[in-house]
Amino acid sequence: MRVCVTEDSIEVQLSRWEKLLGLMKDIRVPLSDVSDVRVVEHPLREAAGTGVKAGLRLPGFRYVARTIRLDQAFAVKRGTPALSFSVRNHPPLERVLVSTPEAKQLAKRLGSSR
Repeated sequence: MRVCVTEDSIEVQLSRWEKLLGLMKDIRVPLSDVSDVRVVEHPLREAAGTGVKAGLRLPGFRYVARTIRLDQAFAVKRGTPALSFSVRNHPPLERVLVSTPEAKQLAKRLGSSR
């Protein structure tokens, strides 16, 4: 998976196997619809506490899944911090949590684009 921030959007690009096993597709959100950006140091813990998920679930190791209500998307893995952000105007999606080694830099960049 890759996280890319362009001038006007943030994109979570999943690998083919992540799309298949995670029952998800790539996520693209305009920056104007992104808020509440933060870094999560232990994303597996946060993902595990959200309730029932559909997709790839390997507790303690990796989640590429969405909640049953489809309002939250997770692409997280052990040992890698995550970028968390809220989403407006893209129902049912309301929140994304994605692991990336660049989580701190991306959070800083997204925070300064407001």
